[in-house]
Amino acid sequence: MKKKRYFGRGVMFLLCLIFAVIFLLPTVLTITNSFMEESEIKSNYGMIFGASGGGYVSEKVNLKFIPDKVTLKQYMTGLITTPDYLLKFWNSIKLTVPIVIFQIVIASVAAYSFTRWRGKVRSFLFFFYVILMLMPYQVTLVPNYLISQKLNILNTVWAIILPGIFAPFSVFLLTKFMRRIPYSLIEAAMTDGASEARIFFSICLPQCRSAIFSIAILVFVDYWNMVEQPVVLLENAEMQPLSVFLSSINQSEIGLAFAMATVYMIPSILIFLKGEAYLVEGIAHSGSVKG
Repeated sequence: MKKKRYFGRGVMFLLCLIFAVIFLLPTVLTITNSFMEESEIKSNYGMIFGASGGGYVSEKVNLKFIPDKVTLKQYMTGLITTPDYLLKFWNSIKLTVPIVIFQIVIASVAAYSFTRWRGKVRSFLFFFYVILMLMPYQVTLVPNYLISQKLNILNTVWAIILPGIFAPFSVFLLTKFMRRIPYSLIEAAMTDGASEARIFFSICLPQCRSAIFSIAILVFVDYWNMVEQPVVLLENAEMQPLSVFLSSINQSEIGLAFAMATVYMIPSILIFLKGEAYLVEGIAHSGSVKG
């Protein structure tokens, strides 16, 4: 029995390792290729870009992870010589960070209300939130455009930030997590004369720390990589984030594209590595609670 159990674990570990390597290959390839010279990139991937009119002449694609000669020219160009990339990077931060902060603030208050308020109206509103969460953003893009136009905030950062702040996903996840807090704690606090605000700040929020961290990570990654919203709601290209600008890099600057993509990945990777434990715990506990 022990041999079978160890064999099963070994097979699962091997499968997980294979899938992990497959999923990590594009990221590793992007990072290592960002240190290659442009001529080496052309010789390795010429067929790919030549098919789209780039003029490269290589007859085969060579996936190469270790550059022959390491160069920082692309990073110097993107971060120092050409300020457009840093400006777009700052635009990404300016759009994403307020959404993460205020979405969590609003979701915390809404989740507490859904947790403390019982009744049919509450159930209907929560069901309505779930329906909104299931809708892809592309479905609500046109209504958001029309409302932004009516409010005269079209082509401003508010056209992106305001819909992001009131997104229902955080409310749903945090509500499911708050409901696992033992009601006896709240009753004891009420017996001691604690107000709703005191219960919210001293009992509920500390108990939901892992859920808040996991939500912050998911929301950050989601809006950090957004493309449709800024393309439609921000007509001014100078206000658009780096996620949109990366797609417009010329084919003759593929090395620069690799470098800027690597820079763009850094915040998401660091946040995920820092909050991985919170992310797993928050989603696991939120998903295990019945509504």
